[in-house]
Amino acid sequence: MQITYRLYVLIFVSIFGIFLSIPSLFSLNWGAKINLGLDLQGGLHMLLGVQTQEALKSKVKSIASSFNYSFDKEKIVINNFKSDDESISFEVLDENDYAKVKEIINEIKDLQIEQNSSFFKITLSEKLKNETSKFAIEQAVETIRNRLDLFGLSEPTVAKQGEDNILVEIPGVKSAEDEQRAKDLIAKAAHLQLMEVDKNKADQANTLTNAQAAKFGDIILPDVKDSNIKYVLKDIPVLDGSMLVDAKVGFSQQNNQPVINFTLNAQGAKIFADFTAKKIGYQLAIVLDGKVYSAPRINERIGGGSGQISGNFTVEEAHDLAIALRSGALLAPVKVLEKRSVGPSLGADSIKQSLSALIGVFVMIVLFMGFYYGISGIFANIALISNVFLLISIMALFGATLTLPGMAGIVLTVGMAVDANVIINERIREMIRDGHSLKDAINDGYKNAMSAILDSNLTTLITSAALYAYGTGAIKGFAVTMSIGIVASMITAIIGTHALFDLFLGKIQSSNNTKLWFGYRRN
Repeated sequence: MQITYRLYVLIFVSIFGIFLSIPSLFSLNWGAKINLGLDLQGGLHMLLGVQTQEALKSKVKSIASSFNYSFDKEKIVINNFKSDDESISFEVLDENDYAKVKEIINEIKDLQIEQNSSFFKITLSEKLKNETSKFAIEQAVETIRNRLDLFGLSEPTVAKQGEDNILVEIPGVKSAEDEQRAKDLIAKAAHLQLMEVDKNKADQANTLTNAQAAKFGDIILPDVKDSNIKYVLKDIPVLDGSMLVDAKVGFSQQNNQPVINFTLNAQGAKIFADFTAKKIGYQLAIVLDGKVYSAPRINERIGGGSGQISGNFTVEEAHDLAIALRSGALLAPVKVLEKRSVGPSLGADSIKQSLSALIGVFVMIVLFMGFYYGISGIFANIALISNVFLLISIMALFGATLTLPGMAGIVLTVGMAVDANVIINERIREMIRDGHSLKDAINDGYKNAMSAILDSNLTTLITSAALYAYGTGAIKGFAVTMSIGIVASMITAIIGTHALFDLFLGKIQSSNNTKLWFGYRRN
């Protein structure tokens, strides 16, 4: 018996594959396991619509906030500073400041300026509107994906669908509570703002209407705990959540209730410190998604760029809100257009049918190879079994998700893996038919078959890479399964079977029974 490096490779990949496949095959609690996709284990399917118009309103507010800070910093005196859903307007009292005001405005590209004497009106250009809407959708996809990852859900699918919709699939969400929690986390805008309480109008919060407040450049927002408590706030926020860099759950020293401690970036910290230094004695409201969580009085300059949100949270609510803040606010709110729960029983039926197909194909291939190619067919079957175990183990090791198309990919991989050995065995038969010795027939058979096998597998690998790059969800699962299966079959079908021929070469030569070993009788 001849022991070569190929035999060590075959033994290693077989042990490796069997050992790492066990947790996935028997659903054990140890080791890496393959994740099942939405179509196999059930879960939540949602189609979300992005309300891009709200992103434009938010953009206008953000620009207004930036202008307010810059004018204050440059000591430019303005009057009637207001912003609505589409424009920002203000009056500059000193005409010597006109040039400086235009310079500040032009720092932001693609704004349209209308000046009528001392009155300025700023609007977004069509280009900036289109860019903002497009960015809002891309940002929503990325933010929702980050939130679900931080939430700990396995292999969620989040992808843009059409012009302004987002497809979300979350495998493993089975209970109504988990479904509602995931839905709340996805749809939460998490739009944080720090806003000044209008000191002069604070006692009119319950008598002013929204229209009346707007005339003073104010907005009326309710308290998060009691909607009867209202605050009159300056409409232009001091800063917003875009300057937030971190949010963590903590506990209040006063009542040990969960709170959220947030940290601002350098620019936000400077704005926050400058504002609190100038506004000692004023109230600063912490506003989240249009509700006031707290409005503490400023007693001193607050440096360091950190703050706290308290709101009678449960630990779970505080945890989810911190995730939403950390992953960033949605520039535009999303609306659930379609929701469908996929039951686990449907997945169980799919698994049963797919396994039946896989076992059926496997048995037919094993019988055919053994009957038609003799012992060399059995060698191919051994390589095929190693290939399946290796495929499962690699998918488990990388935490890949197995979907229904992925199972079809496994069935296809089994067919392709044995196809390589069919080519090799036919080349060996040709060499025997031409009168070569058995040793030369085996070695030359592998050499002659190699180019055809490489060409076939390489083109399939390129196709799988293209499917992965441009596909979504289940298509990606199919591409991953095919790619791993091709690489695994290259190892087992070529190296593995050649190792077995090397091992039994002496017996093959001594018996000289080509019908037994290769299913072909030499004349």
